[in-house]
Amino acid sequence: MTIRVLLADDQTLLRSAFRILVDSEPDMEVVGEAADGAQAVALTRSERADVVLMDIRMPGMDGLAATREISSDPELTQVRVVMLTTFEVDEYVIQSLRAGASGFLGKGAEPEELLNAIRIAAAGESLLSPAATKSLIARFLAQGDDADDEKSETFSERLNALTVREREVLVQVGGGLSNDEIAERLQVSPLTVKTHVNRAMAKLGARDRAQLVVIAYESGLVRPRVE
Repeated sequence: MTIRVLLADDQTLLRSAFRILVDSEPDMEVVGEAADGAQAVALTRSERADVVLMDIRMPGMDGLAATREISSDPELTQVRVVMLTTFEVDEYVIQSLRAGASGFLGKGAEPEELLNAIRIAAAGESLLSPAATKSLIARFLAQGDDADDEKSETFSERLNALTVREREVLVQVGGGLSNDEIAERLQVSPLTVKTHVNRAMAKLGARDRAQLVVIAYESGLVRPRVE
């Protein structure tokens, strides 16, 4: 299956470079380019993109607003958004995950890293840039306001629907472990872990694995490490 990719960035030169790179792969094709968030949302709907490479800072509707609109559209539940950021140690990184993005990547990433990110996102896995540490993500997620406290209570209530094993798996997902790593730690098969992950996603209303990571922290199930 060919992965349909949409490029959303206000820099024409950067979009052109990404297009050449993506179109050079036999399993990918660029189906559209957007210079702002509104165009990105419209093209995602019309072109049925699988993965959107979304710049955070764009004129008009920015990438965060566009991502929220895409992730809240019931007709676009299969679309995965990878946020592109210049500064990876940026609060926008966490805001992008909360908005519904599957992950983020620095604009200075190597070509193979970018292509791998597209494939990971298309497969429904979370993408957390290697340059951003888990402790950094945890610290940002821990800096909530009253609205986040309410969200935490809501997530905590929804966690009650999980089985004991599903909660155990969610803790490991929140720690950034892969299915194979979780399987080894819990002494079960990777297929069993995948089943638990999928059930947890369904019960918690998570679009993908990245959203499970956010829920794990915002519900208080996983606590940030103090460095």
